[in-house]
Amino acid sequence: MKKIEIVGYKRANLGPTQAQAIRNEGNIPCVLYGGSEQIHFYAPAILFRPLLFTPDVYEVTLNIEGDEYQAVLQETQFHPVADNLLHADFLQIVENKPIKVSVPVRLVGNAPGVQKGGKLVTRVRKLRVRGLAQDIPDYIDVNVSDLDLGKSVRVGQIQAGNFVILESASNPVASIEIPRALRGQMAGK
Repeated sequence: MKKIEIVGYKRANLGPTQAQAIRNEGNIPCVLYGGSEQIHFYAPAILFRPLLFTPDVYEVTLNIEGDEYQAVLQETQFHPVADNLLHADFLQIVENKPIKVSVPVRLVGNAPGVQKGGKLVTRVRKLRVRGLAQDIPDYIDVNVSDLDLGKSVRVGQIQAGNFVILESASNPVASIEIPRALRGQMAGK
């Protein structure tokens, strides 16, 4: 996993009024859970930009008033109209305790179906996995070298390392669609 650091400050008062005051100052109310205790804190909104606007999974070093915690971003809440970040939940990484995260899918190889005129379609951009933090990869590589027209790669065909893929094995990850013009040629034969 890639790494990033966020500097935060503990929140003394909890509740919607205080949370709105924190947002008005350009900060985001957050909570860290999964360890021995929940920690409520806030951090400047600008620090979340590289964390939110990427498909990558990050291991976040939370520096909360000098105390450092390793965590992953678990949940975010956005304003329904303005699309501003309202709240962030972090899951603390505890040694020898598995975590659940969504890892981006990366397609590798050249599909024969594309060379025959088909269109490669990514059905799933991320897969939910469970494993120890050090075993979670940056990407899950899906080989499409065997895909012909009308075929697909399913979750069950992906080789998982030291982690478990939590999606249904029958879900398609990528497939080769047959264009309409090519369907007509194939039906005419």
